[in-house]
Amino acid sequence: MTIKLDDIGRRFNQEWIFRGLNYQFESGGKYAVLGPNGSGKSTLLSVILGNLTPSAGHINYQLDKEVPVEQIYKHVSFAAPYLDLIEEFTLQETIDFHFQFKQLYPGLSKRDVLAQLGLGSSEDKPLKYFSSGMKQRTKLVLACCTADPLLLLDEPGSNLDAQGLAWYQELIAAFSEKKTVIVGSNQEFEYSFCNHFVQIKDYK
Repeated sequence: MTIKLDDIGRRFNQEWIFRGLNYQFESGGKYAVLGPNGSGKSTLLSVILGNLTPSAGHINYQLDKEVPVEQIYKHVSFAAPYLDLIEEFTLQETIDFHFQFKQLYPGLSKRDVLAQLGLGSSEDKPLKYFSSGMKQRTKLVLACCTADPLLLLDEPGSNLDAQGLAWYQELIAAFSEKKTVIVGSNQEFEYSFCNHFVQIKDYK
């Protein structure tokens, strides 16, 4: 998927979070949106997701043909530490529920997704008993193991220990090759696979 931002800006009350952002995310590219905490990285990702309407400018999505912003949710996967999971669901129920709405990555089964997580002994455990790291791994594997052409990750390494971070790197290597990936981060280990960079502070 290709995404073109034309003079995009977003403000809250009278304060501009960013403005005058002209940029094109090319299909299959790997991009990092960089900046300190509170600089507007998550806000930009929310605008790209269609969750927030830009205060100025226009976004164009191309996937064979133009995709209206109200339909973009069908083509994007997103993971962030602040996203809520359904705490009463077991891990297996969470996977089953997610893939009622999303297509599996080609060649994968739901059992493969569970195996990718490495939490098979917890498949019947409700998520409310998961650690923050286990929940973050669950969010990441659900986002990465879909067939969506656009993958957005906000601070993907949050709550992951050293083993979890190594697992994240392997997950990205396995399931991002043909996707357009945009990572919001200020930690290099979260976006080390990216080769294009957007400095949000350049658009203040």
